[in-house]
Amino acid sequence: MERGKKMLKDKKYFLFDIDGTLAVDDGIFAGSRELISYIDRIGGRSFYITNNSTKSRKDYVEKFRRWGICTDETQFMTASYAACQHLKRSYGEKKLFVVGTPSFVEELKDAGLTVTEQAEEDVSCVVVGFDRTLTYEKVEAACELLFRSGMDYVATNPDLRCPVSYGFVPDCGGICEMLKAATGREPYYTGKPDAGIVGMCLGQVDGKKEEALVVGDRLYTDIACGIRAGVETALVYTGEAKKEDLKETNLLPDYVYEDIQGLYEAFVKSRQDREGDWK
Repeated sequence: MERGKKMLKDKKYFLFDIDGTLAVDDGIFAGSRELISYIDRIGGRSFYITNNSTKSRKDYVEKFRRWGICTDETQFMTASYAACQHLKRSYGEKKLFVVGTPSFVEELKDAGLTVTEQAEEDVSCVVVGFDRTLTYEKVEAACELLFRSGMDYVATNPDLRCPVSYGFVPDCGGICEMLKAATGREPYYTGKPDAGIVGMCLGQVDGKKEEALVVGDRLYTDIACGIRAGVETALVYTGEAKKEDLKETNLLPDYVYEDIQGLYEAFVKSRQDREGDWK
């Protein structure tokens, strides 16, 4: 499905969500490799704007290598990377308490930030990511800090749940909802749907908005991110969003496909239909 008269054939820069869009767990969806390869062949570039903060950009390069896809770190604009940039600007050398995976903690340290996993007296901000190593001790420490007067609170992404092979598990937004139930506090989110992540991608290639497409499986993060950035969007039904969700939202995508294979086939056809263009 397409809304209005769109120009899919003119897209060069694809900004993909990963979980639920290109892959789930360690399995990659049919059409993902083919679409990414085709984008490379026509002189375009793929970016990966995932809200999953359990992995660093280095981790994702390795994961894509196992899928047979060659990437570099600059292609990954993760929620953890966006958090690092925000925290460096806002807190400098101040101490941050982190609820996150060891990979996320290491990425913050590599960015030059001062982090702790204890409720120390000189903590300036609580930082929460999608934490597959979450313990009740971490939750209690976060609650103690969030009840302190003047304590700041930042989180990587508002996604309530993350798709896995058997369904879903709580994502960063789900963890933050639990903390909200106990403390009444809500964080500032640095990942999608913040439009800045799109600007970081297009800035690398001096790309125009009309040349870009944000592709994802969630309306309130992926599609909202593209809309906020003024970039066209494509929704796939292999993750969280369902067809009936489009009847109850103003976050309408420009294109809708059953899966990434459908987008791949539509994109190839749109370019082949251009006179003299059979790449």
